Amino acid sequence: MTADAMSADHGADPTALSGPADPAPPAPAPAVTQAVILAGGQGSRLRPYTDDRPKPLVEIPGTGTPIVGHQLAWLAAEGVTDVVISCGHLAEVLQDWLDGTDLPLNVRTVVETEPLGRGGGLKYASAALPRPDEAWYATNGDIWTRFSLREMAAFHHERAAVATLALARPRIPWGAVETDQFGNVLDFIESPPSPFLINAGLYVFGPAFRALLPDVGDHERTTFPQLARSRQLAGYQLPQGCYWRAIDTAKDLTEAAKELAAAAGRLPA
Repeated sequence: MTADAMSADHGADPTALSGPADPAPPAPAPAVTQAVILAGGQGSRLRPYTDDRPKPLVEIPGTGTPIVGHQLAWLAAEGVTDVVISCGHLAEVLQDWLDGTDLPLNVRTVVETEPLGRGGGLKYASAALPRPDEAWYATNGDIWTRFSLREMAAFHHERAAVATLALARPRIPWGAVETDQFGNVLDFIESPPSPFLINAGLYVFGPAFRALLPDVGDHERTTFPQLARSRQLAGYQLPQGCYWRAIDTAKDLTEAAKELAAAAGRLPA
């Protein structure tokens, strides 16, 4: 080997001899520390409970806390530091409760002076978030659940989605009948899980999402279909065994009280 060749060998890039470098690990999902709670609905199907309070202030019997109190504690436990609550019906009652309660995070309220719809309400409330260039959670004000929001945020980040919605598989409120192909009844199944996934009313939104929302109207009829067509809408299935219920009616209150009592010691507080 000539001296020139030896010099060339000694000056060679060592990575060329050992093969390509391992790819860098993916960046961790940034923490989501802000959220919007939609609490402006009339709650008419929950009357008489909502005659003197907004729906998020209704308490599931036996829990000792209103729905919004449970939500705020959950959000704080998941690393959220700032929440904007969009108020409407009996807004002053909710504001008085917030003022008189020791809260685990910073809460600001905004009031819709006229109905904006769910999409318009989200857009209006999200304008008050302290960090507009960061992702944010959103939840309807009548949802009672507990699961890892951090895992949902990581799912959202991995898929580079503009919006991610939680998906639940609720139980059908009626008993089902199983038959064979000849019409013979084989079994009766009480309150089976639905074969379909539904929007659970919980979301992770990227900072670009707000500009896509309507000023007035429903984002589920406008923004979500648009994002779905462009493959920028992700669906995160709630973990198996996770408790989830939307509190829409007096019957929901009764059923939730029974379910939470039966699950005492197994579900997060």
